[in-house]
Amino acid sequence: MLNVFQEYQSKLVSPQQAVKVVKSGDWVDYTTNVCFPTLLDAALAERKDELKDVKIRGNLSFGPIQTVECDPKREHFIYNSWHCSAYERKLCDQGLCNYIPMIFRNVVPYYRHFLTVNVAMMCVTPMDKHGYFNLSCAAGIAKGILDKADVVILEVNEQLPRILGGFDECIHISEVDYVVEGPHGPLPEFPISEPTKEDIQIAKTILPYIKDGATIQLGIGSMPNVVGQLLAKSDLKDLGMHTELCGDAYYELYKAGKLTNRKKTSQPGKGVTGIVFGSHSLYEWVDQNPGVAIEPLEYVNAAETIAKQENMVSINNCIAVDLYGQTSAESAGFRHISGTGGQLDYLTGAAMSKGGKAFVCMTSTYTDKQGQRHSRIVPGFHGDIITIPRSQGHFIVTEYGAVNLAGRSTWERAELLISIAHPDYRQSLLEAAKKQKIWI
Repeated sequence: MLNVFQEYQSKLVSPQQAVKVVKSGDWVDYTTNVCFPTLLDAALAERKDELKDVKIRGNLSFGPIQTVECDPKREHFIYNSWHCSAYERKLCDQGLCNYIPMIFRNVVPYYRHFLTVNVAMMCVTPMDKHGYFNLSCAAGIAKGILDKADVVILEVNEQLPRILGGFDECIHISEVDYVVEGPHGPLPEFPISEPTKEDIQIAKTILPYIKDGATIQLGIGSMPNVVGQLLAKSDLKDLGMHTELCGDAYYELYKAGKLTNRKKTSQPGKGVTGIVFGSHSLYEWVDQNPGVAIEPLEYVNAAETIAKQENMVSINNCIAVDLYGQTSAESAGFRHISGTGGQLDYLTGAAMSKGGKAFVCMTSTYTDKQGQRHSRIVPGFHGDIITIPRSQGHFIVTEYGAVNLAGRSTWERAELLISIAHPDYRQSLLEAAKKQKIWI
């Protein structure tokens, strides 16, 4: 019987040899974020002229994706994303990426029950002495995808942090078909952006609603990260982490002594997440840290799991809200921006939590590429994808205040939302509400 290191050597091949298993018409999976398999993707791109109609799934890939960029007519490779990064959004704009609608906790069940995976490939940490590779920053969905694949190819990346978990954070060499090695540069970094005066005001508006000992979820995007960074400068203490994405805001909370996880009512002492990306300092912090647990999003994002945390506070951002309380967080008209992710799960779970609150934040206006300013509170939507239905609207926050839509009628919602719109747009929104017969 081979020991694990002999088995490893028997499965070690070059990237070019590994991708020979891909056939025309196959479904190939890249999993997510910084576990994107750069060497295998480049080797597969080299086979472009030999292949047709290879469908690839990934998400939050930061680029470049060689299989996409080598084939602008999509004759050989068709890329699809579960949740778009800024890079993937540009691919969507060029017609080079298709979004797959989902709620993040459902991704692995989709694979388990409905989807085909001919070949799965991703970056992992080096194998340990027991024969296990850690799925690192992608553990929230990776194991479920690998389990469904006909062929599993792992690309070893020494730069990845080894993140401890409750379950499904590792894969054993016996479950792997091929292993590849090669040089990797530093992991992509995503530092927190500098807060605007509007960001600071939004954070100040939310702060009074958060109690000591609250468990915090911060969504994907700059606004929740900035809010988290500003929470680190507050007087709050003993905060907890239960989140889909662990970004730098949590590291800032930890450094400030605010993040202890001691008061969590579920998994106390552990900051729980499903995916991780941010700065080099963040990767160092989560590496083999017993205070951080990475677990499958099928569990982490389930509303009943979230609701176990008393005083659960969910903070997400959005693109626009209409006067009925519908929220769009993933498209601008028909232009795709990001994805549903876990926003609806956390809004639901936080609302179910004893003492919980769910906030969706946005600046009151934005300026387009032509320099024209627009209100983010609009009379109604025309083609925009609805992320949160009006029936689940809770706190909406702009720099002009926070309003709670729960249980409010259409005229009350219109009145509340207009009160936090930019003053320059309140009169036109009021006139629109009258025409829509939702104004008293």
